[in-house]
Amino acid sequence: MEALTGLSLVVIIAIIFIIILFFYFIPIRLYIAAIASGVKVKIFQDLIGMRLRRVPPSVIVNSLITATKAGIVIEQGKLEAHYLAGGNVLKVVKALISADKANLGLTFERAAAIDLAGRDVLEAVKMSVLPKVIETPIVAAVAKDGIQLKAIARVTVRANIERLVGGAGETTVLARVGEGIVSTIGSSLTHKEVLENPDKISKSVLAKGLDSGTAFEILSIDIADVDIGQNIGAILQTDQAEADLKVARAKAEERRAAAVATEQENIAEVAKQRARVVEAEAEVPKAIAEAFRTGNLGVMDYYNIKNIQADTQMRDAISKPEDKKKNKDG
Repeated sequence: MEALTGLSLVVIIAIIFIIILFFYFIPIRLYIAAIASGVKVKIFQDLIGMRLRRVPPSVIVNSLITATKAGIVIEQGKLEAHYLAGGNVLKVVKALISADKANLGLTFERAAAIDLAGRDVLEAVKMSVLPKVIETPIVAAVAKDGIQLKAIARVTVRANIERLVGGAGETTVLARVGEGIVSTIGSSLTHKEVLENPDKISKSVLAKGLDSGTAFEILSIDIADVDIGQNIGAILQTDQAEADLKVARAKAEERRAAAVATEQENIAEVAKQRARVVEAEAEVPKAIAEAFRTGNLGVMDYYNIKNIQADTQMRDAISKPEDKKKNKDG
């Protein structure tokens, strides 16, 4: 009896395990829902095959049901391949349904490529139907009269399905629009011209074809706000004047230093000449003494020389009376 009881318990456990395994590989509720929705699904080939291929049957079958109810035919194998490639199957199906209702002509291959490229394909389809408005940051530019203007633009864009793969994003569009605003303001003669006709910026920027190579189509560019900034021209002129003044001061200082150096050189040269004169004068007594010894100079000749020197000194004193007065005052 105990042996039979143990055997019965093993059989019951085995049956329970088989039932659990059966419902794991064959989701009956999912199969019934698929059949009721008109989706042809084979138990062994499809449901069990998905389990073996590590593809959740619920994701694929529910996507097939959603697509079938919307009147879109999608191959089961393509959905499995997209899932195995790391794509979002349900989002791709919803994007196909939205695109079909809007007559956008979006194919499964294109939608799968957009999804695998990392873009939100459903959001892209919605943006194709309902354009999006993106606002630029404050763009500062200077007109030819030197006045700075600060502008903010609102860009209305629509997703371009054909260029979503490989096309540039919103950042590129904003950068191009900002560049166009700077170029338009910079080419204006005066800032008043821009303030009077802000639509000039919109028309000029829109005509440049800034959406080329991007994932969007620019529908309109509207200038939301234009403010006056600094007088850049006056600031630049002031800075230039200060720079010129510093240069002039530096050159003047250079000339002054050169003049001082020249003066010092002249003083040194005069001192050298005076030293040479003193040295020469010191040789005169020696020469006179030598002349006395050799007999080339007599006593009377010596007195005549002294008289001539005294006469010369007197004449110098008479010719410079102001120097004497200054010396006395001093």
